[in-house]
Amino acid sequence: MTIFSKIVRGEIPAHKIAETDEFLAFLDVNPLVEGHILVIPKQEIDYIFDIDDEILGRMMQFAKKVARAQKQAIECKRIGVAVIGLEVPHAHIHLVPMNAMNDINFTQEKLKPSQEELAETAKKILDRV
Repeated sequence: MTIFSKIVRGEIPAHKIAETDEFLAFLDVNPLVEGHILVIPKQEIDYIFDIDDEILGRMMQFAKKVARAQKQAIECKRIGVAVIGLEVPHAHIHLVPMNAMNDINFTQEKLKPSQEELAETAKKILDRV
Protein backbone atom coordinates (compact mmCIF):
# COMPACT_ATOMS: atom_id res chain seq x y z
CA MET A 1 0.00 0.00 0.00
CA THR A 2 1.35 3.42 -0.95
CA ILE A 3 1.53 6.53 1.20
CA PHE A 4 -1.19 8.02 -1.04
CA SER A 5 -3.50 5.05 -0.39
CA LYS A 6 -2.94 5.61 3.33
CA ILE A 7 -3.98 9.26 2.85
CA VAL A 8 -7.12 8.12 0.97
CA ARG A 9 -7.97 5.73 3.85
CA GLY A 10 -7.41 8.48 6.45
CA GLU A 11 -4.45 6.67 8.02
CA ILE A 12 -2.16 9.62 7.27
CA PRO A 13 -3.47 13.19 7.61
CA ALA A 14 -3.43 15.51 4.61
CA HIS A 15 -4.54 19.03 3.76
CA LYS A 16 -7.34 18.06 1.40
CA ILE A 17 -8.37 20.51 -1.30
CA ALA A 18 -11.06 18.55 -3.18
CA GLU A 19 -12.43 15.03 -3.19
CA THR A 20 -14.84 12.86 -5.16
CA ASP A 21 -15.57 9.15 -5.07
CA GLU A 22 -12.75 8.64 -7.60
CA PHE A 23 -10.15 11.35 -6.92
CA LEU A 24 -8.41 13.32 -4.20
CA ALA A 25 -6.45 16.58 -4.35
CA PHE A 26 -4.24 17.60 -1.42
CA LEU A 27 -1.30 19.86 -0.69
CA ASP A 28 2.19 18.47 -1.18
CA VAL A 29 3.87 18.55 2.26
CA ASN A 30 7.22 19.25 0.60
CA PRO A 31 6.14 21.70 -2.10
CA LEU A 32 8.21 23.31 -4.81
CA VAL A 33 6.27 26.54 -4.18
CA GLU A 34 3.34 27.55 -2.00
CA GLY A 35 0.12 25.92 -3.16
CA HIS A 36 1.70 22.85 -4.83
CA ILE A 37 -1.11 20.27 -5.07
CA LEU A 38 -1.13 16.56 -5.84
CA VAL A 39 -4.11 15.02 -7.65
CA ILE A 40 -4.50 11.25 -7.37
CA PRO A 41 -6.98 8.56 -8.30
CA LYS A 42 -8.22 6.88 -5.15
CA GLN A 43 -7.66 3.53 -6.83
CA GLU A 44 -4.02 2.56 -6.42
CA ILE A 45 -2.58 2.48 -9.94
CA ASP A 46 1.20 2.81 -10.30
CA TYR A 47 1.52 4.40 -13.73
CA ILE A 48 -0.69 7.20 -15.02
CA PHE A 49 -0.85 5.73 -18.53
CA ASP A 50 -2.24 2.48 -17.09
CA ILE A 51 -5.38 4.35 -15.98
CA ASP A 52 -8.46 3.61 -18.06
CA ASP A 53 -9.02 6.34 -20.68
CA GLU A 54 -12.41 7.42 -19.31
CA ILE A 55 -11.13 7.60 -15.74
CA LEU A 56 -8.01 9.51 -16.87
CA GLY A 57 -10.26 12.00 -18.67
CA ARG A 58 -12.32 12.52 -15.51
CA MET A 59 -9.11 12.87 -13.50
CA MET A 60 -7.92 15.68 -15.79
CA GLN A 61 -11.32 17.40 -15.49
CA PHE A 62 -11.06 17.12 -11.71
CA ALA A 63 -7.50 18.53 -11.85
CA LYS A 64 -8.72 21.41 -14.05
CA LYS A 65 -11.36 22.38 -11.48
CA VAL A 66 -8.76 22.28 -8.70
CA ALA A 67 -6.22 24.27 -10.77
CA ARG A 68 -8.77 27.03 -11.45
CA ALA A 69 -9.39 27.47 -7.72
CA GLN A 70 -5.66 27.24 -7.05
CA LYS A 71 -4.90 30.01 -9.57
CA GLN A 72 -7.46 32.31 -7.94
CA ALA A 73 -6.00 31.67 -4.49
CA ILE A 74 -2.26 31.73 -5.19
CA GLU A 75 -0.71 34.66 -7.05
CA CYS A 76 0.90 33.19 -10.17
CA LYS A 77 1.02 33.45 -13.96
CA ARG A 78 0.06 29.82 -14.63
CA ILE A 79 -0.55 26.50 -12.99
CA GLY A 80 2.08 24.09 -14.26
CA VAL A 81 1.19 20.43 -14.69
CA ALA A 82 3.73 17.65 -14.28
CA VAL A 83 3.62 13.88 -14.13
CA ILE A 84 6.89 12.45 -12.92
CA GLY A 85 5.82 9.12 -11.51
CA LEU A 86 9.06 8.06 -9.85
CA GLU A 87 8.63 9.23 -6.25
CA VAL A 88 5.54 7.25 -5.22
CA PRO A 89 4.22 4.16 -7.06
CA HIS A 90 0.72 5.67 -7.23
CA ALA A 91 -0.28 7.76 -10.26
CA HIS A 92 -0.40 11.46 -9.49
CA ILE A 93 -0.46 14.85 -11.16
CA HIS A 94 1.46 17.80 -9.74
CA LEU A 95 -0.31 21.17 -10.00
CA VAL A 96 2.34 23.83 -9.38
CA PRO A 97 1.72 27.60 -9.27
CA MET A 98 4.31 29.18 -11.57
CA ASN A 99 5.74 32.64 -12.13
CA ALA A 100 8.99 31.38 -13.67
CA MET A 101 10.15 28.18 -15.36
CA ASN A 102 12.26 27.24 -12.34
CA ASP A 103 9.13 27.07 -10.15
CA ILE A 104 8.48 23.60 -11.58
CA ASN A 105 12.08 22.38 -11.36
CA PHE A 106 11.90 19.18 -9.32
CA THR A 107 15.66 19.18 -8.69
CA GLN A 108 15.47 22.37 -6.61
CA GLU A 109 15.25 22.26 -2.83
CA LYS A 110 11.71 21.80 -1.60
CA LEU A 111 10.00 24.12 0.87
CA LYS A 112 9.36 22.91 4.40
CA PRO A 113 6.16 24.67 5.48
CA SER A 114 4.72 24.11 8.94
CA GLN A 115 1.36 22.39 9.38
CA GLU A 116 -0.10 25.81 10.21
CA GLU A 117 1.24 27.30 6.96
CA LEU A 118 -0.15 24.36 4.99
CA ALA A 119 -3.53 24.79 6.69
CA GLU A 120 -3.59 28.51 5.78
CA THR A 121 -2.74 27.73 2.15
CA ALA A 122 -5.37 24.99 2.01
CA LYS A 123 -8.02 27.37 3.36
CA LYS A 124 -7.19 29.99 0.71
CA ILE A 125 -7.72 27.42 -2.03
CA LEU A 126 -10.70 25.67 -0.40
CA ASP A 127 -12.57 28.98 -0.28
CA ARG A 128 -12.52 28.96 -4.11
CA VAL A 129 -13.17 25.29 -4.98
